[in-house]
Amino acid sequence: MLKYLKKYWFFCVLAALLMVGEVSMDLLQPDLMAEIVDEGVLKSDVGLIVRVGIRMILFVLLGGLFGVLCGVFANLAAQQFGNDLRKELFSKVMHLSFQQTDRFSTGSLVTRLTNDVTQVQHMVMMSVRGLVRNTVMFLGGIVMLYFQSPRFALVAACAFPFVIIFVTFFLRKASPLFAVVQKKLDGVNHVMQEDVAGARVVKAYVKEEHELNRFDRANEELCSTNLRVQTILAFMGPCMNIVLNTCVILVIVLGGISIKEGSEMKPGQIMAAITYLAQILHGVTFMANIFQIFTRAKASVDRINEVLRCPVVISDGKGETEAIKGKVEFKNVSFAYPNSPSNLVLNDVSFTVNAGETLGIIGATGSGKSTLINLIPRFYDAEKGQVLIDGIDVKEFTLNSLRGQVAVVLQKAELYSRSVEANIRWGDDKADPWAIKSAAEIAQADDFICDTEFGYHTMVTEGGHSLSGGQKQRISLSRAVLKNSKIMILDDSTSALDLKTEAAFFGALNRNFPDTTKIIIAQRIASIKNADRILVLEHGSVASMGTHEELMKASDLYREIYHSQLKEGGEGNA
Repeated sequence: MLKYLKKYWFFCVLAALLMVGEVSMDLLQPDLMAEIVDEGVLKSDVGLIVRVGIRMILFVLLGGLFGVLCGVFANLAAQQFGNDLRKELFSKVMHLSFQQTDRFSTGSLVTRLTNDVTQVQHMVMMSVRGLVRNTVMFLGGIVMLYFQSPRFALVAACAFPFVIIFVTFFLRKASPLFAVVQKKLDGVNHVMQEDVAGARVVKAYVKEEHELNRFDRANEELCSTNLRVQTILAFMGPCMNIVLNTCVILVIVLGGISIKEGSEMKPGQIMAAITYLAQILHGVTFMANIFQIFTRAKASVDRINEVLRCPVVISDGKGETEAIKGKVEFKNVSFAYPNSPSNLVLNDVSFTVNAGETLGIIGATGSGKSTLINLIPRFYDAEKGQVLIDGIDVKEFTLNSLRGQVAVVLQKAELYSRSVEANIRWGDDKADPWAIKSAAEIAQADDFICDTEFGYHTMVTEGGHSLSGGQKQRISLSRAVLKNSKIMILDDSTSALDLKTEAAFFGALNRNFPDTTKIIIAQRIASIKNADRILVLEHGSVASMGTHEELMKASDLYREIYHSQLKEGGEGNA
């Protein structure tokens, strides 16, 4: 974590020096109070009381100024550190491959970006303020206590081992539970995220009570784990107070004995010694709390580093794709997901799509259609074989340039809480309003957008819940059209459109982008019937490939799909 703090070392050093100044002012107060008692009160010297009292007030004000400035600079360092760390962590999450993000739940990533970073940020602030303060307070208090009486310093020295034993014992008990607390917090965030995202399904199936119980269980687990931690730590404070009060009693007894023996010990010195002793032991107690913060932050650091240290699975190539024509070729490609390496989703797949061609892909659920197209923009990498664009392995291109030339529209439309125009503009940040409108017209979205009160400035609610399924798909299609890529992949992205709207979209797409390579995954044969060629997948392998007419003659599986759809919906649906 230190590399994120290096930029703000000046704030850290300045805050530490100011804290030393504040503590120094605090350490002077008991000695001045002893002088007021012994030389002013006992000798009825009002002038001395006033003079020393004014000095005390000035030192208090100066210490307060040091404390305020220390807080300002410590917070500057901690907040800027947290800002940089959170941005770095978010950037890492954005660049993780799909197989890496599958390791973490959304709730866990949210917790790591928020609560875990906050814990580490708090640790930084406490290091600059609390650690410096209590270290200087402890060492300075010992020195000042020694000047009052070596016996008093011996009392503090004898108490110190007991403090160390208590702190070590309780923190060792609590330390393993901090990581568990963070995992339980992951669980709460996970349930919350799922239920907010799936609120319509919860309501549709009247599962509110079920989800309330599920959240209650996750929350109870978090609560009980936190209680276990706090119960352990709750014993630490009273134990420290026992040590502190025992030391105070010993100082009073030793002071009384010294006075009785006729030594030069004065009441003010005993008062100062008690105050210094309290400062020392309170410093040690707060140091124990700081160690608790460090221990908890250590669990958060480990969780943050778990993400930051994820190795690069999809490495960047060195080539650029600016002048590609759009020819796509699969050569003996095999693939299995990392969580089930023995179960091949694709097995020895080979085919070619020439530049400007339209390829339809059809097959049963689980046949590998979506997996196939995920290999083109390198959401995953093929385990065996090659995926080529214009005869060049996709691994040779930089990820940005490769994905910049591939437009992907998924069946589930991902929209964001911003205007319709801003959602479409994802396809091209520099597009003017005319280009956005033109893209929406091709995607058959312009009519329904213009019918809304604010048109293209209409705000989309979170997840696009303010729009119908067909409307969301058409906005996603508009985004892909605006991107104007050489390769366009439509993964069952017209499933929510009626056949008339779908046909109008494909007609407009072909007229406006005749040179774009189009790969269309569909469940309905009607969606791909007019494609240049159709690829039929079965159990991860190419069962057959050809035009609609060729497949009707040569492919039993294709005919079976065709006739099943013909019976379900008539010729129009086939």
